[in-house]
Amino acid sequence: MQKVVKFLKEVAVEFKNITWPKKDTLIQLTVVVISISIIISLILGGFDYLFTNLISLLGKIKQ
Repeated sequence: MQKVVKFLKEVAVEFKNITWPKKDTLIQLTVVVISISIIISLILGGFDYLFTNLISLLGKIKQ
């Protein structure tokens, strides 16, 4: 039990050392993450659509 208490005290000390970002920085970084996520999902969705159509075309050709 003493190890747990010691660990929690050390965690509290480390939390005091954290430099939290300002609100403006946080908003900017959130916008960047959401934008990149949307761009990557559009790219992956495009590849999925392309490969799905290519596979269906190959299926039609072999018949």
